[in-house]
Amino acid sequence: MRRRQFILFAGSIVASPHAVRAQQPAKPVIGFLHSAAPDAYVSQMSAFRQSLKEAGYIEGQNLVIEYRWARDQIARLPMLAADLAQRRVSVIVAGGSPASALAAKSVTTTTPIVFMNAADPVAIGLVTSFNRPGGNITGATLLSSELVSKRLGILRDLLPSLKKVAVLVNPTRPGLEVQKAQVQSAAQALGLALDLVQAGEGDFEAIFKAMVSQQDGALVVTPDALFLERRAEIVQLGIRYKIPTMFELRNYVESGGLMSYGASPVEMYRQGGALTGQILMGKKPADLPVLQPTKFELVINLKTAKSLGIEVPNSLQLLADEVIE
Repeated sequence: MRRRQFILFAGSIVASPHAVRAQQPAKPVIGFLHSAAPDAYVSQMSAFRQSLKEAGYIEGQNLVIEYRWARDQIARLPMLAADLAQRRVSVIVAGGSPASALAAKSVTTTTPIVFMNAADPVAIGLVTSFNRPGGNITGATLLSSELVSKRLGILRDLLPSLKKVAVLVNPTRPGLEVQKAQVQSAAQALGLALDLVQAGEGDFEAIFKAMVSQQDGALVVTPDALFLERRAEIVQLGIRYKIPTMFELRNYVESGGLMSYGASPVEMYRQGGALTGQILMGKKPADLPVLQPTKFELVINLKTAKSLGIEVPNSLQLLADEVIE
């Protein structure tokens, strides 16, 4: 073999691995934006990753996920969302407070966005409709606010003499006015007096003391990432001040809350993962309807009921999906 030919041949061998790597498609990157901290979302994130795996995407193998956790510092969300948009991620997934999705929407009209939260996405302006989201956004919702009448009704079944109920809301939550209107309508339909309690980063013990002085017969805690993060404190205050509590998620009841009624957040994150997988495969958010819950569960903590001096009727126990003793 001539010397020149040999040099060219040897050079091609050395260069070929780099050439092959250069030809390989880049891994898709998910920008994951969340209002809270990861510790309270272990089960949800496991479901999210499992759905991606079922769609053929495995983190660390053929998929990269850039995480941005605001850790309840809602004011940081726009900055975190802008950072993800500048990195030209394939899709932004926004979880926790609806503020995450709204922050993502504010920084891009082209990057696909998948939201996972408990708000009505039409009411807060994320999408045009459930069936035809429009634009670059779709997602999954728990539709929690629409279930408030059911929660109040269950409380009335447990406490037939209930006259007045406190409802805990976060004043910084997007869609708060819609949430208030739904709560007020539900309470009025049941003939219940309503005490709307706004609690952001405030002193929860002072709030419970005020509930006692105002003779609130029970407390309904609305869905919010902040309340979920501080659920241990909230449920213990409910027990200490002898106030029956109703929540959206079973996490609260497992921590000592009295009752919960709502859809599964784990299932919502599974749905969010499935939508994200479809977008990574080329589908457009505008063509993917917003997913809603199909199964709801009632969970009752009998140990807490006993500590509050409440006897849960057998009829209500039979309706429960789980009774914690």
